[in-house]
Amino acid sequence: MLTTGLKWASVALRMGVANIVPKSSSVVGLLCTFLLAGNSAAAATRDAGSWFKRTEYGLPGAQGLVSIDYFVFDAANRRLWVPAGNIGAVVIINADTEQVTSLSGFPTARVDFRGKRPVMGPTSITLGDGVAYVGNRGDSTLCVIDVRTLKRGNCLALGSSSQGLAAAPDALTYVAATRELWVTRGVPPMGVSSIDRAITVFDTSTPTDVRQKDAIPLGASAEGFAVDNLRGRFYTSLEEQGDTVGIDVRTHKVVVRFKSGCDEPHGLALDVARGILFVACVARVVSMDVAHDGQILGSIETGKGLDNIDYLPSRHLLYAAAADSAVLTIAHVDMHGRLHSVAVWPTEKGARGVVVNSKASAFVIDPYGGRILKLTPQVPLGSR
Repeated sequence: MLTTGLKWASVALRMGVANIVPKSSSVVGLLCTFLLAGNSAAAATRDAGSWFKRTEYGLPGAQGLVSIDYFVFDAANRRLWVPAGNIGAVVIINADTEQVTSLSGFPTARVDFRGKRPVMGPTSITLGDGVAYVGNRGDSTLCVIDVRTLKRGNCLALGSSSQGLAAAPDALTYVAATRELWVTRGVPPMGVSSIDRAITVFDTSTPTDVRQKDAIPLGASAEGFAVDNLRGRFYTSLEEQGDTVGIDVRTHKVVVRFKSGCDEPHGLALDVARGILFVACVARVVSMDVAHDGQILGSIETGKGLDNIDYLPSRHLLYAAAADSAVLTIAHVDMHGRLHSVAVWPTEKGARGVVVNSKASAFVIDPYGGRILKLTPQVPLGSR
């Protein structure tokens, strides 16, 4: 899910590890909410109940556009991990102190893509057992970082430079139930299919010693992911087919197949307790009952340009950032799985991909600004 318009970006590579105070600005005030009607966002209107605080975290070394794909919030240590591709760094933002730490020196390289050679580097990250795993499109590697010491460990080659982006890592997902790392490849939304149209599975029973274990054939490129460790299911969508499939994490077999109605599915999120899967389409999110037969439970319009979405189970809130419409939609999911808009906050043009922390704060990628936006509610976000 490479951000459209960012793939030609090239910024200076910083060396070493830098700890800096973020150049952030905080704005608290009455926001202009956008009421979604039909398939488009209506004009801004005043809503006295809609307050939020915006904080901006500039990425060290950014000199314009920065390519970012999969980032993650570490709830245990309250830190946001951001792979900043063309900077050649992994940036860590402490949610409590707001300290920004840059782990730089990751390889970058110019990679062939549609007749151009954009600079690429680390673009995906996931958290395992005491470690972070980083996928690098620049050199097609998978690297390990100790989350306590922040020291980089071994790196494993996933493909060669001659294989290009088709062999490079896309999404990385840690499956706690089996202590495995699942890796997809290519850049499916940008027309670069996975080289093997499969998911590669790595054994991480020793977290710092990653070893290839299996390959799960899909017959298409995987796009988006959600893991149900309770039921032992891994969900992903098939880019070329439009289906969403469930894979048994122990047998590595596709066991269910659903139709979300999305012509072009993107990110996934999951309410594990209720067995509700959320599928991001281009301009809406669909909820499905995957605990039973995959019935469509509801949908909500969000504006165009969705990518990765996130879900806060403690409050039954879904978050979706629309890049083209420059808004973040927050929806409450009722007991029947239906989606109800509770807030629509302005972001920035091109801002897509969102992760949420336990306090309902949303972190949104702003690639054009080379920064992360943090949007924090100043009043409770409840059901409607």
